[in-house]
Amino acid sequence: MPFHFAPTAIDGPMLVDPSVFSDSRGLFFETYKRSEFAAAGIGEEFVQTNASTSSRNVLRGLHYQLPPHAQAKLVRCVSGAIFDVAVDIRRGSPSFGRWVAQELTAENRLMLFVPVGFAHGFLTLSDRAEVNYMVNAEYHPASERGLAWNDPAIGIDWPCDEVLLSDKDRQYPPLAEADVFD
Repeated sequence: MPFHFAPTAIDGPMLVDPSVFSDSRGLFFETYKRSEFAAAGIGEEFVQTNASTSSRNVLRGLHYQLPPHAQAKLVRCVSGAIFDVAVDIRRGSPSFGRWVAQELTAENRLMLFVPVGFAHGFLTLSDRAEVNYMVNAEYHPASERGLAWNDPAIGIDWPCDEVLLSDKDRQYPPLAEADVFD
């Protein structure tokens, strides 16, 4: 099997570790294979791929889209390193408001699957990082929402105190005031 799928501490997000094949020429690995993802319980059909490049201490997030345009994401760091976070925003879920995080790097090649019903964000740990992620719904500006990155009710233990945020990300509300999944 080209992938190892591992559940996280919260039901839904999943860590994906691809098998890497290397020889004197370099290496090869699959980043997605629909049949194997479906067999592991990830049946989303990805319809859009996004890429971002960020410098050290840039924090992007915590982002999500509301139904019917909600997005599941498969996140991979293709250069550098990021601290990748998923926050459960499914009201009524036993893990509502809890978060999981994983360091994703070009070297470890790990990917994080973030299902619908989770806010997503990441902090750049390296001087520069490029992140690619596939989503199962196209970007829909009217459905876009976000959470305050430093909401004490969520309590994400970001590995940096001084982060660089966009104006939009700086203005997102705390979880208690946000539109979430009912």
